[in-house]
Amino acid sequence: MTYDLNITFDDNLVTGNETIDTQHKELIDRIQNFVTACQNGDSKVKAIKMLDYLDEYTDFHFKEEEKLQEKSGYPEREKHYEKHEEFKKTIQELYEYLQEYEGPTDRFSELVQKNVIDWLFGHIKTYDRSVAKFIFMKQNPDRC
Repeated sequence: MTYDLNITFDDNLVTGNETIDTQHKELIDRIQNFVTACQNGDSKVKAIKMLDYLDEYTDFHFKEEEKLQEKSGYPEREKHYEKHEEFKKTIQELYEYLQEYEGPTDRFSELVQKNVIDWLFGHIKTYDRSVAKFIFMKQNPDRC
C-alpha cells in the first residue's frame, strides 16, 4: 500500500455502549494490523493470516452485536444483520483477491480503504450508534 490510511478509534466512533465500543477498538486494531502487513510488503501468506485474524474477530463482534439487538428488541435488527452480511462478503472478496495476486497491490489498498475502513467507520457512526442509543433509551426511560 502506498498511501497512509488513518485507522484509529477516536471520539467520532464512540457509540456510548461500552460493550460495542470496546469491541470496535479491538476490531479497528485488527484492521490496522492487517493494513500494516499489507503496507510492509509482507508476504501474501502474512496478509492472509492477518485477514484471518480480522475475519475471526469480525464474526465474533457481529454475533455479539446481533445478540444485543435481539435482547433489547431493536426494531431494525434485520436491516443491520444484512449490513453485517454485506461486510462478510467483502472480507471473502479480499480473500479471493489475495489468492489471485502475488500479494497486496494498490488496487487492493483501494478496496480495503473503501470496503473495509470507510464502510466500517460509516457503519459505526450510523447503524451502531442507532443501536446503542436504542439500548440506552430502553435502559433509561426516565432520561428520555
